[in-house]
Amino acid sequence: MGDIRMPEISRFLGIVIGMFPRDHGPAHFHAVYGEYQITVDIDSGIVRGEFPKRALRLVLEWLDLHKDEIFHNWNLIRDGRPAKKIAPLE
Repeated sequence: MGDIRMPEISRFLGIVIGMFPRDHGPAHFHAVYGEYQITVDIDSGIVRGEFPKRALRLVLEWLDLHKDEIFHNWNLIRDGRPAKKIAPLE
């Protein structure tokens, strides 16, 4: 992701979840785990990129638990407003 800092919306078990304000649709978020990076479509759960299996399961579980909040954040950042933090997976 270079020098561009990803606005973080959640962090758990070494996984950082974020969204970029200027990202294109469809609604999605990014997850980073060490050198691994994925993009996850919020509606379909389709994943682009590679992640270790266990970490991927955790990200998809988090998506399932917080889908409405994640969509709300997508809409906030698309309107130029700051995203809200979302509870980590425990």
